[in-house]
Amino acid sequence: MQPRITEWAGSKPVIGLVGGMGSGKSEVAAEFARHGGCIVSGDRLGHEALRQPAIREQVARRWGTEVLAGDGEIERRKLGAIVFAAPAQRRELEAMVFPWIEQRIREEINAAMTDPNCQLIVLDAAVMLEAGWAKACDRLVYVEAPRGLRLKRLAEQRGWSTKDVTARENAQLSLTEKASHAHDAVDNSGSLEQLRPQVQTLLRQWGLRA
Repeated sequence: MQPRITEWAGSKPVIGLVGGMGSGKSEVAAEFARHGGCIVSGDRLGHEALRQPAIREQVARRWGTEVLAGDGEIERRKLGAIVFAAPAQRRELEAMVFPWIEQRIREEINAAMTDPNCQLIVLDAAVMLEAGWAKACDRLVYVEAPRGLRLKRLAEQRGWSTKDVTARENAQLSLTEKASHAHDAVDNSGSLEQLRPQVQTLLRQWGLRA
């Protein structure tokens, strides 16, 4: 594996997953988990970031209490509708949450490095390249899936319309750019039975147990 250019370097390989929304990066991460991979989920950490009192206060002060639910928590859908429609406001939100998420990524990677049950560490974060978190990774795997299938998955799983997806895609690097940063790729347009041997092949290529 190529050495990562980062102060986070450790003894176990860190594999980053990149690809379009709805490509099924979480499914690929779950497959690596079946082979001793410990998952660091950027989506989960993003949810946790918005529950931090200091960040919640910043968000409410900037965008008003209308983005808060009755229990005082941030309504992510309302906030997302605002910030993904205005790039400058999206960058404001990123400045509030990205430092917290990056610190937690560091902490979770460091913890996984000392976990005897972890053979490798898998970083699954939608904006990994945009946020600079790819510096934590030894290799990047691009997860492929056609746009029509990705839109179908996102409509079923998150209730997002094509307009919702496009707004979020415009906040990320193009798929061509993402693919250009990857060392490896898997095709996740088919069944789980078709995905599994691809993951196993990568593990063997990297000299890990499959």
